[in-house]
Amino acid sequence: MRKARIAVLGAGWWGAHVYIPSLLDDPTVDLVAVNRRDPVALKEITDKFGIAQGYTDYRELLAVEKPDGVVIVSPHTVHHEQAMAALDAGAHVLIDKPMATSAVQAREIVSKAAENGLQVVIPYGWNFKDFTRQAADLMRAGEIGTVRHVVCQMASPTEDLFGGQGLVETRDHMFQPRKDTWADPANAGGYGWGQLSHALGLMYALVDDAPAEVYAIAGRSPAGVDWYDAATLRLASGATAVVSGSSTVPKHCGYQVDIRIFGSEGMLLIDVERERMEVRRKDGRDTVLDIPKGQGAYECIEPTQRLAQICLGTAARNEAPGMIGQRAVETLDAMYRSFASGRPEAV
Repeated sequence: MRKARIAVLGAGWWGAHVYIPSLLDDPTVDLVAVNRRDPVALKEITDKFGIAQGYTDYRELLAVEKPDGVVIVSPHTVHHEQAMAALDAGAHVLIDKPMATSAVQAREIVSKAAENGLQVVIPYGWNFKDFTRQAADLMRAGEIGTVRHVVCQMASPTEDLFGGQGLVETRDHMFQPRKDTWADPANAGGYGWGQLSHALGLMYALVDDAPAEVYAIAGRSPAGVDWYDAATLRLASGATAVVSGSSTVPKHCGYQVDIRIFGSEGMLLIDVERERMEVRRKDGRDTVLDIPKGQGAYECIEPTQRLAQICLGTAARNEAPGMIGQRAVETLDAMYRSFASGRPEAV
């Protein structure tokens, strides 16, 4: 059986903790190489996981290995550069969140992929759950009619990460998340880029619309990045949306993602914390799923499997394609510009 030849670029904390083990556990994948600029850390990774080839220069990796697919898990501000290079090298790409750190960059990635006949996967873990897939199918079938208003709320126990102290639960991981990635306001740090991108990725998987205008305010952490986000959106269709983010959930609690979509014929609710998915229609023809306990827990395994399937030509669907990532980045770009300007910003 042919395997998908996949490489990992920028393997740090999340790459070593999640993506590399996920790829190695997939019998359809041949993890051909890994990249990290630090040669000492690179050797640690290749030694621990038994990866034959390690490169400090990702361009050399692409030229020599010619992978079918690439997982990009580098710092946020490097995603665009590496994605464009991988797409030019003929590889499908999985790009960790956020896909890019400006709307222009996100659009360039999506355009390059289309131009080269390649696919982009953004590993929004909740998009790949059975109950969110069913919700997306119901939305595409028009179950709630024309979308008029959206409420999107996310909160997580990441106060220390965006406060500049690191993430306490990673102390025993091979690597720890870097402050200059997550808590540096000059380097796309902050809750919006680092966490709210997840909820926006799910929102845009359910609502096939583009952001048009954003007004937002932020509550800042001691590191100077956003701990709290409050945004109002006008979508291209004229629908309205409110988006909220908070990093200060107590550590013993789980992640919260709550999306409510109000349409001309009814509403749809997804709540990953309490594992709920409901469509409530004005005519009473409701759909309420019975979701097994634990199904709302965040995972990021299926996205790498989907990348492998895309490489092999066996993927039935892509739950988080580049356009969804682009719309999330467009929203965040305008949101951060609005933080700075104090006024609504066009996308």
